[in-house]
Amino acid sequence: MDRRTTIKWMLAASAVWSFPGTRGARAGPAVSARGYGTDPNLLKAYQRGELWPLTLSARQRRLAGILADIIIPADAHSPSASAVGVVEFIDEWISAPYPLHLRDRTTVLDGFTWLDAEGARRSGKGFADLDASVRIGICDAICDESRAAAEQRAAARFFAVYRDLTASGFYSTPVGRMDLNFIGNVPLARFDGPPAALLKGLGLP
Repeated sequence: MDRRTTIKWMLAASAVWSFPGTRGARAGPAVSARGYGTDPNLLKAYQRGELWPLTLSARQRRLAGILADIIIPADAHSPSASAVGVVEFIDEWISAPYPLHLRDRTTVLDGFTWLDAEGARRSGKGFADLDASVRIGICDAICDESRAAAEQRAAARFFAVYRDLTASGFYSTPVGRMDLNFIGNVPLARFDGPPAALLKGLGLP
């Protein structure tokens, strides 16, 4: 990346986070969908983008997957966040035309802009093209708002929102529920009540 492009990214990110009234204005297409009201058809299997136009570009989706996998990487028990559809979940979420979703849309898109600018400042590359160690360093700097530098507090708030969305998407999947050892939503042939040891520990008969 040349120096001119790097400077443009840094100035763009600075403008985004400095003027709350204009945040997100250039970050993505305008939301014009009306939504589905209060009674969606819960028996229908909706396709991606069927209810409203999706927001993320291919480049943003790549960044979204990398960041989600930093937050919830694959381990011995389960795959990474992106492998179970978290990017699709986040894209649907921030594309929905409701107040909370629109607020998160602005936060996420502005956060992506900041990550690219910070990557350019540190290494001359967008976030998705950075070495893993540089990505982790950026995330470490904004993963806790109470410890973030004053000029990075807005980025830390973005990271908190994105972390919540990533966890919500991951742990609402069958894989995520298994990772939590959640045993609900499973039909049982019989139910014998709570274990006797548990009842004894609670002081119940």
